[in-house]
Amino acid sequence: MARHIKSPTEITAAGNIPKLIREFVGRVNTGDESVSIAHMKSPAGWSEPGQRPRFDEFTVVLKGTLMVETEDGNQIEVSSGEAVTVKGGEWVKYSSPGRDGAEYIAVCLPAFSPDAVNRDEPDES
Repeated sequence: MARHIKSPTEITAAGNIPKLIREFVGRVNTGDESVSIAHMKSPAGWSEPGQRPRFDEFTVVLKGTLMVETEDGNQIEVSSGEAVTVKGGEWVKYSSPGRDGAEYIAVCLPAFSPDAVNRDEPDES
């Protein structure tokens, strides 16, 4: 049966400065554990710790540029109208260093969970 989701739930994001996460589908807003769909807005200069999640993530950038760093040191600039996919178990680090930040849609299979993201420990140096 079709279900109309009238509004998302705002979720606190990890990172050096606040990032807006509005979950439409997922564990928090709809109780769905199989998929999560979120609209994200990260400001200029935002970055989060690296992670090795236990879910696949599919990201479509709507505005700005999202920087995606991989374990082998590659830096992928994902601009408006482009997408990036990251398989579960791969190490990845997201940031939006550009002056316009980034706005994007992220889909996670299975749904995002703080327990499944496996973020790196903060650098104490």
